[in-house]
Amino acid sequence: MLNKTVGRILKIETLLSTWGLILTVLLQIICRFTPFNTPPWTEEASRIFFIYAMSFAAGLAMKNEFYVHLDMFYNRFPERFKKILNLAIPIVTLVLFLVMAIYSVKFILLGIPEKSPSMGFNMGIAFFSMLIMSTSISYYLWKKIKRTIKNSRP
Repeated sequence: MLNKTVGRILKIETLLSTWGLILTVLLQIICRFTPFNTPPWTEEASRIFFIYAMSFAAGLAMKNEFYVHLDMFYNRFPERFKKILNLAIPIVTLVLFLVMAIYSVKFILLGIPEKSPSMGFNMGIAFFSMLIMSTSISYYLWKKIKRTIKNSRP
């Protein structure tokens, strides 16, 4: 149930962020070919929408294993070494993203007093995307590690 809910939230937020990006860029394009001035906030808004779209989609990419695999090297290894790699790589990656999650909280707190140049919101909102990405990737890595351990038992 939790897995479905997390996946659904990430999908919806990825779509909303992507549509926000498309609409702000479309507004920029339309304003360039009309007598209207391009609103100054559109550049920053499109950047924030892009960052959030990538942050939400990163967890989904981990869930569906859409990241790059170096199969050319992997397939040359003996089966025993492949089993070790199948567990070691997700564990090391999980540790790295947990460290990122911890430090992203500190980064968010540092960004709260700062204001964005054209939109005026606090930069902690922009930096919050790092926490979203690191926790969603960590969640799916944890599930993958549990699944790998369960499947490796005789």
